Amino acid sequence: MSTRPEVSLAQRKRQLVSDELTEAALQLLASKGFDAVTVDEIVSAAGVSKRTFFRYFASKEDVVVQFLTDMGADVARELAARPAGERPSAALRKALSGPLAACADHSDRALRVVQLILRTPALHARFLERQGRWRGDLAAELARRPDPAPDLDLYPEMAAGMALTAFNTVLHRWSDSDGTADPWKLTEQAFAVIAPALDGVPSET
Repeated sequence: MSTRPEVSLAQRKRQLVSDELTEAALQLLASKGFDAVTVDEIVSAAGVSKRTFFRYFASKEDVVVQFLTDMGADVARELAARPAGERPSAALRKALSGPLAACADHSDRALRVVQLILRTPALHARFLERQGRWRGDLAAELARRPDPAPDLDLYPEMAAGMALTAFNTVLHRWSDSDGTADPWKLTEQAFAVIAPALDGVPSET
C-alpha cells in the first residue's frame, strides 16, 4: 500500500507549523526589533514548544533567512513560467513582482518586515547573501531563454544582477518613504532605466 498520502499530509503539517512560526516571528521582530525579541516570545506567540522551534530553525535570524530563501525560490519559479518570447525586462519585472505585490497588499506589515531587514545589519547582510543565490537562479533561467545578445556569455548573470539592483532600489526607496511611495510606480521607473540594457533595444514609452 502506498504511503504517499501520509507523507503528503506530514509535509503539509510541517509547512503549516513552519508558516505559523515564521508569521509569529516576523510580526514580533518587526514590531519590537530584532534584538528585543527572544525565541521564548516567538514560540509563545506561535503556540508551540521551544523544542519544536529548534526543529525548524537554528535561531531567530534563521527564520528571516528561510523567509528570504522561500521568496527567492518563488521569484525563480515565476521567471521560469514566463512566456519564452517575452522581453527579458518584462519577464524579470513580473518575476520580481511577487514580493512587491506583498508590499502593496500588506503595506503595514510588509513595511515593518522590509525595514527590519534593511535596518538590522546582521539581517541585511543575510539578505544580500541570499540574493547572491537568487542571482544564480535567475541567471540560470535567463540562460534557457532566447538571448537578445547571444554573443555575450556574461549576459544572464549581468541581467540578473541588474534586475536585483532595481529590486533593491525599490525596496530602499519604499522603506525610506515609510510606505508612502508607490512600489508599483517605483518598479516601473526602475525597470524603465535598465530595460534598454536588458532587452538590447531602445525602451518603449
